[in-house]
Order: sequence, then structure tokens, then C-alpha cells
Amino acid sequence: MNVLNPSDLARAAEFMRLNARLIDRRRFALHFLGGPAAPVVAALRAYENPDGGYGHALEPDLRGEGSQPVPAQHALQFLHEAGADDDPAVGRVGDYLASISRDDGGVPFVLPSVRGTPHGPWWRTPDDPPGSINPTATLAGMLHRARSGHPWLGPADAFCWRYLEGLDTEPGAYDVLAVLTFLDHVPDRERAEAAFAGVRDVLSAGAGSDHQDVLDFAPAPGGYGHRLFGAGMIEARLDALADAQDDDGGWDIAFPSWTPVTRPEWRGFVTVERLLTLRAYGRLKP
Repeated sequence: MNVLNPSDLARAAEFMRLNARLIDRRRFALHFLGGPAAPVVAALRAYENPDGGYGHALEPDLRGEGSQPVPAQHALQFLHEAGADDDPAVGRVGDYLASISRDDGGVPFVLPSVRGTPHGPWWRTPDDPPGSINPTATLAGMLHRARSGHPWLGPADAFCWRYLEGLDTEPGAYDVLAVLTFLDHVPDRERAEAAFAGVRDVLSAGAGSDHQDVLDFAPAPGGYGHRLFGAGMIEARLDALADAQDDDGGWDIAFPSWTPVTRPEWRGFVTVERLLTLRAYGRLKP
């Protein structure tokens, strides 16, 4: 069994100091150096917009200043990590999502305003984009995890349940991730369990891509993502993940960088994520 020792964590710390964004350095300090949570929340404020959404390359492949739906996921994740689920920013995210929702309760994957900003070439959308399970299900799941009672969640939950009731063909990998987040945190646990049982096979079929690994779907023990895979497969991927630490101390990304800054920005984020996964599975020595 491959594990990381304190010297490996020290190499990761130096990588973060040399390469990562401030917000990811703050996250690393919080999780692995005993740092305080407040600097994470403070760093996040720089990415927030007056409409309650987030931009300014919080999602590194969306370089524009204006708010987009997916960066709100990162914001909710970072707030949760910092123990700030009760921060007023969580409610402001709900207000923002309500302002961009479609009539069916879903929010689009990306808004047309992306066209006037620098962005990765895969961020495309029609003039009137429909609601999408990715990121609606992720955002709903994260707001439920924060114990939010925002009114946006009613229509959003209904959108997600309808999607699951009609899901009979293999979804894309990002759709699988979104569904798993929703099912992990939606309050109706009995309905979540029944829904997972009904769609488990199609979720398993979609849980993978050329740049997503088993551990992206099961980043910690427990949860529905963990139940998609056998223990043997997860253990093998943990061994590979521990071995994948680069000589510079960080972990690399498995998708293209379309402008030079995005690779180091993503690597800082991913390095924190990989270390959190290794620690969750007991692969990081204290």
C-alpha cells in the first residue's frame, strides 16, 4: 500500500508556495498546516460579484469578470471547507442562481455572456441555454449540504428528480458527478436511495473519461460515488494516485491548457484535492 510521508507533504507545500493561487495556498494551509479558516473566506471574497455569483477566474478556464454558474460550485466548496456554511455568501449564491434559472428550475451550464470573455474552447452555449443537470444538481447538493433553506432549491430539486426519473441512457461524466453530489446531500434520503438503485448501472457506465479517474467520483469513503466501484479498484487507484506526485511536489492535470496560466492554477487546486483524497483514505501519514 502506497502512502505519503511528511517529506512528501513538505514537497507539496513548497510546490504550493511556488505555483498556486492565493486561495489554494490558503486551503492547503487550512487542511495540512493547521492554518485558520478565515483567510480562505477572505481570499474568496475577491472573486464575488454584486449579483451574488462568482467570476474573475475562480474557475480557471473562465477568465471573465462576470458571474457564471460553475464558479458558484467552487465558492460553495471553499466555504464548506472553511466551516462557513452559515456565511451570508451562501444565501447570495442562492439569489444569483434564482436570477438565472430557466422555467424548469435548472440553471444553464454556461451563460452566453461567456462569449465576450477569454475562456476555454469547450465553454460553448446557445443564445438561450436550457437548464442543465450539470451544474444544477451539484449546486443543489452543495446548498443542501450547507443546510440552506433558499427558495431556489424547491424548483431545482424538482428539476433533478425529473432528470433522474427519466435517466435510462449513459450520461456524461460531469453529469454523473453532479448527480452524485445531489444524491449525497438531498434531505429526502429514502427517495435518494431509491433513485440511486434505479440509475446505478447507467451512472457506472458514465463514470469515467480520458481525464477523470475513479477517485474523482469517490474522493472519500462513503457516499454514492464510493458505491459505484469495488474496493479493489479504489485501492489500486489510491496506489496510483500516491505515485503520481510529481518531482516538483504537485499533481498534474489530465486535460489541456489553452493559455499558460491555467495549468499552474489548476495544478494548485488539484494538488489540494488529491491530498484530501489520500488523507480521507488513510494514505497520508501524520
